[in-house]
Amino acid sequence: MQVVGYETDAASDSAASEGDAASDVDGDAPIDGATGPIGGGLYVASGGSVDFVDASPGTELAFGLGERRCAGTVHEGSHVACDAADAPYCDDHSHVWVCARCTGTCLKDEMDCHETHAMYLAAFAPDVLKVGVTREWRLGTRLREQGADRAAHIRTFPNGRIAREVEAELAAGDDLVDRVRVPTKLDGFGRAVDEAAWAALLDRFDPIERFDFDYGLDLDDRPVAETMAAGTVRGWKGRVLVLDRGGSTYAVDARDLVGYELTDAVPERELQSSLGAFGR
Repeated sequence: MQVVGYETDAASDSAASEGDAASDVDGDAPIDGATGPIGGGLYVASGGSVDFVDASPGTELAFGLGERRCAGTVHEGSHVACDAADAPYCDDHSHVWVCARCTGTCLKDEMDCHETHAMYLAAFAPDVLKVGVTREWRLGTRLREQGADRAAHIRTFPNGRIAREVEAELAAGDDLVDRVRVPTKLDGFGRAVDEAAWAALLDRFDPIERFDFDYGLDLDDRPVAETMAAGTVRGWKGRVLVLDRGGSTYAVDARDLVGYELTDAVPERELQSSLGAFGR
């Protein structure tokens, strides 16, 4: 049984779902995005079939990790395995979303991003500030699947090309980035956003709407970064699965699980304790 994918449940009972958030007329009141624990799970394949292993908050996972290789591909609901040693994907099964590299000059044979696009600012605790672009109808989902702590919709564009041009200009400055890697996000788990820095950034723009996310993790300290699939699920933040195990809390980048064979034998290997593991 091989992990071939993962999914974070970005749905929310808040009006902010799918970027259709409600706000007051002036757009000054923060909007709650995710209002509690976020669920998710792993897609696993065996013998060509694909099943979903639920990993919602409170779920007990009890898997060991075996060999890791390319996760192959899923086509029309069936898994096509690959024996290549490269993980999570070999060159033949790696897919790079070309639009993620766009700075306004279309990299496709024909431009197809004619939908309305939203430009947003996102804050990742404590003080990483990001500018990004997404299709307007996906705004709320996109922010939650990144694990943003604060966010603001600042501009709307008629298509993706114009939006990417402006995004590239803003990201070229000293105070905004257009990518935040998972280890950087993990550094902010259990910490608060620098509200002064966030407020100063918003003062430069006129936000259309603002978001204040709570993923229901209730973390007092930063969890320990580990790659494992055993423990009690505390919740998800972006693609990071948070597990409680043996009195400590661990953060697992779900992408790091892709390609692994899951076993029934959970190893009793020594894990780093979260107590005092990081200086504050």
